[in-house]
Amino acid sequence: MSLGGGGPGQQQLQQLSEEIEAIEGEVEELEGEVAALEEEKHEIDEAIEAIETLDSGSTVQVPLGGDAYVRAEVQDIDEIAVGLGGGYAAEQNEEDAIETLERKQDALDDRIDEVQEEISDLQEESAQLEQQAQQAQQQMMQQMQQQQGGDE
Repeated sequence: MSLGGGGPGQQQLQQLSEEIEAIEGEVEELEGEVAALEEEKHEIDEAIEAIETLDSGSTVQVPLGGDAYVRAEVQDIDEIAVGLGGGYAAEQNEEDAIETLERKQDALDDRIDEVQEEISDLQEESAQLEQQAQQAQQQMMQQMQQQQGGDE
């Protein structure tokens, strides 16, 4: 965007403002995605902790959905069904289940890093647009002062 040629005018300021707002909206969405990924990581941490501390014969609360739970007894801690993605799950022993969950966490960490990099890039772009808007506004003010000075 060129700022020369007689000043950018109110229209360019409006366009810059709209671009900044759009970027802010994208950043909010991405921050929501990071929060959801962090929550998923937390749930995996809880699952790993449960696998490491539970023994066969332990009593647990099993979610039924709709915030309803039922008490159940763990029959065999070495038979853990772990979601693999795509709607598939596999029964694994304790060690393999923990390894699978840790790989999921690593993948989540990678995605969080990617999203945070996107956020950083968008924030940098927004800062540049804000700087352009400030420069354009200063030019408009200078032009108005010059016009007022010329009218006297």
